[in-house]
Amino acid sequence: MNSLLNNAKNVILSEAEALREMADRLDERFEKAVRLIFNTKGRVIISGIGKSGQVGKKIAATLSSTGTPAFFVHPAEGVHGDIGVVLAGDVAVVISKSGDTEEILRLVPMFKRLDVPIIALTGGNGSQLAGQADIVLDTSVKSEACPLDFVPTSSATAALVMGDALAAALVELRGFTASDFSFIHPAGSLGRQLIKVKDLMHTGKELPVVGQNAGFKEMVLEMTSKRFGLTLVTDNQGKLIGIFTDGDLRRTVESHDNPFQLKAADIINPNPKRIKPDELAAAAVAVMEDRNITSLVITDDTDRPVGLIHLHDLLKAKVV
Repeated sequence: MNSLLNNAKNVILSEAEALREMADRLDERFEKAVRLIFNTKGRVIISGIGKSGQVGKKIAATLSSTGTPAFFVHPAEGVHGDIGVVLAGDVAVVISKSGDTEEILRLVPMFKRLDVPIIALTGGNGSQLAGQADIVLDTSVKSEACPLDFVPTSSATAALVMGDALAAALVELRGFTASDFSFIHPAGSLGRQLIKVKDLMHTGKELPVVGQNAGFKEMVLEMTSKRFGLTLVTDNQGKLIGIFTDGDLRRTVESHDNPFQLKAADIINPNPKRIKPDELAAAAVAVMEDRNITSLVITDDTDRPVGLIHLHDLLKAKVV
């Protein structure tokens, strides 16, 4: 078992060293590649075959999910008609360890004919691909991490990480935000982490709200009709001054002989915890857990209630 563990550690360390060396080689060509993609009016066409093709599919997915439209074209399918999806104004990212892969080289003239600039991710700096590409990003490695030194391991990782570096640089250049990411990823755990309070909150006629001079009966009727187990209380300017919950209702009945003589302002729980519409729903969960409450008021910049969110809403959206 120790030999297996040592082998695994050597693979990891070997690939890590290959990445460190690649990082040290980065130069102005990387920035040119990023700006070429950023300024293109079209899409990014990714192509590669074998392990490079699998890496290319992942790079295309990463770019598309971070605001840079990209898709993968298999080189063999490309020369049998799929190249028809490529348009003038696109930019091609072509991946090849050697830079002399036949299927890849057959695509190059087709990109040239369409005036599509080519960014090559290759370890073959003296290869045919490198000679015909507009920009070459060096993904060469001294050796593969596998014991046989020919299975694409370190080289595949280097190409993959170079693609990640391009995507990350474009995220920064575009000013791509968490909100943008959430819009593209509405499903799945990543999307749920970025759901905002305003996406789930109840608004308008759904809100249980009474004025500070409302009577006890009016408060109870508002709580009953809106079914949140509470009502918000506002002053004459519509600003939030308190909240009245089912628990407050029971305590009021227990402590007052005639609660129907009371006004809202006399029995509210003042200064309830608030949250803003643009905050993450996960932040609402944290507040509820900290305060041991199941509902949270959402207010605008003038402290007027604009929404209400319940723990059930967060559970339904799988935020929790």
